[in-house]
Amino acid sequence: MNTPADQEKKTVKTEAPLLQIHGLKRSYRTETVSVDALRGIDIEIRRGEFVAIMGSSGSGKSTLMNILGCLDRPTEGEFLLDGQLVSSMSRDQLAKVRNQTIGFVFQNFHLLPRTTALENVELPLLYSPDKPSWKELHNRAKEALDIVGLADRASHTPSELSGGQQQRVAIARALVTRPSILLADEPTGNLDSRTSLEIVDLFQQLNRDGLTILMVTHETDIARFARRMIMMRDGLIRSDRHIPPRDAAEALANWQDHDEDEDENHDDFESPVEGR
Repeated sequence: MNTPADQEKKTVKTEAPLLQIHGLKRSYRTETVSVDALRGIDIEIRRGEFVAIMGSSGSGKSTLMNILGCLDRPTEGEFLLDGQLVSSMSRDQLAKVRNQTIGFVFQNFHLLPRTTALENVELPLLYSPDKPSWKELHNRAKEALDIVGLADRASHTPSELSGGQQQRVAIARALVTRPSILLADEPTGNLDSRTSLEIVDLFQQLNRDGLTILMVTHETDIARFARRMIMMRDGLIRSDRHIPPRDAAEALANWQDHDEDEDENHDDFESPVEGR
């Protein structure tokens, strides 16, 4: 006899992956140049995962991220998003997916310089096919800023915010449509070490709340805060493993000791993570 717990385990086990790609290839060809950016990729991502995708320049990780974000199409292979074949989607369907299902965070923030944090966060809702009212638009933007800890900076422009605060606004903008997936491309690339920890701590909080996160990074120390690490090289998956994630909140709590050590010993960013 199946108990409710057994039934729950069965449901979790048989739930279809949120993202599935099979035999994925992407080639770029001109009359004189041929580049095979992806050479046959197979990946499944389940709901609630926090995945770091790593690789050196030219490994194919950014090309993969563009395809997963429905910004590019593969040359060969299949990509299913929540069970639906992406290649069968119309332009309007793809636009809706990019607006509502996927949230994007980039290295360079991409905030509008002359608009406030609140207005930057509201922007995706202006293009939403659901056409929220102005009241709902404002309320959801304020809610998103509150989630990232910047409710008191709603009226500030990007030039009045630190780099870490600008990235938090960008994350709020990604969250305002309440997406199922967050795609982060080198989200800590322009930040100092402590601020990078603050951003991955926010990602861990969002992931614990159920958000699926895919993060491209070249920094091993940042990747180790994810629950799964995929290593790419030459357009192929070289390794794919689940790892025990490091706790960013704990690393932040130990940061003061690290700062003191750094003054004397010039330790690198690894120190607070490793607990040396």
